[in-house]
Amino acid sequence: MKRALIAVSAVITIGLGTVIGMAGQDRPPLYYQDPDGKPFYAAGPKKAADGRDYKPVFIDSAMAQAAALPAPPAKQAGGAQRILYYRNPMGLPDTSPKPKKDSMGMNYLPVYADEGTQGDPPGTVRIAPGRLQILGVRTEAVEMRPAATRAVQATGILQFDERHLATVTARVPGWIEHLAVAATGDPVKRGQVLAEIYAPDLVASEEEYLVATRMGGAIGAASDQRLRALDIPAEEIARLRRTGRSARRIPVLAPADGVIIDKPVQEGMRVDAGEALYKTADLSDLWLIAQVQEQDLGAIQPGQIVRATFVAFPGRTFEGKVDFIYPSLSAETRTARVRIVLPNPDGALRAAMYAEVQVDASSNGQPALTVPNSAVLDSGTHQVVLVARGEGRFKPRSVHLGIHGDDWVQVLDGVKPGEQVVVDANFLIDAESNLRAALQGFADGAKSPATQGATP
Repeated sequence: MKRALIAVSAVITIGLGTVIGMAGQDRPPLYYQDPDGKPFYAAGPKKAADGRDYKPVFIDSAMAQAAALPAPPAKQAGGAQRILYYRNPMGLPDTSPKPKKDSMGMNYLPVYADEGTQGDPPGTVRIAPGRLQILGVRTEAVEMRPAATRAVQATGILQFDERHLATVTARVPGWIEHLAVAATGDPVKRGQVLAEIYAPDLVASEEEYLVATRMGGAIGAASDQRLRALDIPAEEIARLRRTGRSARRIPVLAPADGVIIDKPVQEGMRVDAGEALYKTADLSDLWLIAQVQEQDLGAIQPGQIVRATFVAFPGRTFEGKVDFIYPSLSAETRTARVRIVLPNPDGALRAAMYAEVQVDASSNGQPALTVPNSAVLDSGTHQVVLVARGEGRFKPRSVHLGIHGDDWVQVLDGVKPGEQVVVDANFLIDAESNLRAALQGFADGAKSPATQGATP
């Protein structure tokens, strides 16, 4: 009987060897995997998004991959280990709370409560080296950056410089008999005649002045002051003295260089005292009112260099300086207005133009401890980075952030220079860490106090 069993065993062994040898010749694939090794699989031939074929996975490579997975740890001498969950035997991101088999009939592998965590701080995640490559995990070092400027992006609208706006008004009622400057947008120079106005009160004042100058003394001086108070030009007063005759029309002069931005009057109109005849603006400098986000406001200081671009002038950059930060924020947009003075020597810029603004905001002059922006997992209430501890171990660590750069962020505390933090696939590791913590908490909660305190 024993010899018969040995013979049957030999026949089965030879038969299996023949089957495996035939499989090695035909090599039928078990399944197909993404050509880049990503965790995407298919039961049959398939193409990736870029047109490349999925790679076939054969029985020998699948068995080798399964054999490379870490074996479950042996039971402790003090008793059985507590199983947290079961993981896919092929290393796929799939778990089960109870025993099961995969599509190829392979048993899921148990993960124990203390598997590979001896000496690791709570919350540490271990990932097999093969899975690190599949997930595309990449780390970078925490480093000190020298004090440097960073770019603060904002948008803004051009407006006239309020310091160089002027309004020309009539001091006495009268009629506009001639407009020397009759169109909005016309450039004017200081002292240029804008219009001529007939005002009976001005004519009467000139007649009184001629009489007072003949009398001399204090009466003449008072009459001269009256003409000046009515805004009669000094040239007109000099003409009165020289000719001794009053004029029907009194000229209205431009108070400053600029352009006419408003002209509500026309020839022949009657105007009252104090009514605006012209409004002028100097375009040599314009104000760019930028809307800066609240989180960037602390980096903005008067005197900083600003670069602005406009859709009307592609490829051209205009430089200016921060002049003033307004004392209040918008409750709706949570932005602050920042006034920037932009030189406009060629007159190309115009009010109400929309601008993209970049402010070269400087730091406080101290070197900053920084990590890449992609290393930070921000939940809105707290920020976390994943610190690599070697041998596939990763530890979530809370951090406090400072200023943000273009591709980096300052870390005030939580990490040290030289530590490696995960910058790619950190969301996947964080998800596994949360899953492990949740399963651990569920397993701990399932144990009753009597069970926890029981002794064998």
